[in-house]
Amino acid sequence: MKEKIYYLIICLILSYSTQAQLYGGIEIGSKGIKMTVLEVENLKRNTYDVKEFWTENVGIAAGIGIDGALLKEDIDKAGTVVYNNYKKMLNEYKIEDKNIFIVASSGVGLANNTVELVDKIKELTNKRIEIISSSLEAKLLLRGCIPPKNYLSSVIIDIGGGNTKGGYAKEINGSSVFFPISADLGTVTLTEIINKKCRQKTIFEYNEVLFNYLPTMRESFKKMYTSRAESQEKNNIYISGGAAWAFYTLFTGSKAEENFTQINYDDILSIKVIAENNYQRFVTQAESNVEMQKVLKTYQQKSLIAAFNLLQTSLEVIPNMENKKIYFAKQGQIAWLVSYVFDNAKGVKQIY
Repeated sequence: MKEKIYYLIICLILSYSTQAQLYGGIEIGSKGIKMTVLEVENLKRNTYDVKEFWTENVGIAAGIGIDGALLKEDIDKAGTVVYNNYKKMLNEYKIEDKNIFIVASSGVGLANNTVELVDKIKELTNKRIEIISSSLEAKLLLRGCIPPKNYLSSVIIDIGGGNTKGGYAKEINGSSVFFPISADLGTVTLTEIINKKCRQKTIFEYNEVLFNYLPTMRESFKKMYTSRAESQEKNNIYISGGAAWAFYTLFTGSKAEENFTQINYDDILSIKVIAENNYQRFVTQAESNVEMQKVLKTYQQKSLIAAFNLLQTSLEVIPNMENKKIYFAKQGQIAWLVSYVFDNAKGVKQIY
């Protein structure tokens, strides 16, 4: 009897070791380049463990807000970071080359010269990267950032560096159909727009110019929602992306323990006011707080102000906002990348 039990245990261990595989994902985003190492236990069940996740703060979208193009020096810098981390996944993590996926976010895709980035990565890694559309990115976000039980009653809003995207699901003929929404405003692009309008480059002037630009931002977000009117009717709003992460970390002083945490709209307003008028408070608190340090290393004051204004404005224009529930999605920064890796690992053909 004991021998049979030992045999079964050994079989289970061997079964797990043969099924579990490592996958790597590299995302070239507007604000930085994100690396994810996944240990996939079961492709059919979508069970996995995030073994490692790290970011290198290499901004690549600064030029988009200036003349619509990625700067050559930014493309070269991004290429170096991608290559080094690609080799790290191959050599240190022993991930098979076929299991490493490299993508560029929809914010980067706004540039008119993405072919130069694609060629650079191809030259360095022999991999052709995908430029993810905002609709596909939002669809993958929905799957990764909203609990299945809330799919049909929720909308996802993700504020990235280059743009804001999101969407919702609707049941049609027994199947869930995804409807994307997007706006060409992100933390990096908005910061560049406001900087171009400033002459003295002071924080006081920046705040004043941004305040005067708010009506334009509101119109952009109103247009985003009204293009899919049902997006405004959802009871639950899930926020993700760098702006949401920065808000949650600076407000709580810690990283989220739960995958989904309900937050208050008024708390977003209070954090925005501190960023605009008392930024030194964040600096002082960060001296003894590692998580807050990560935020301030990612966002300088102007970018942080832009991020929180985008977060506030994207929410305030939603009708009946006071009766909505807002949730911070912990996995927001990597959720769509995780979904992308799973789909490609299964051989699912993406539709752009």
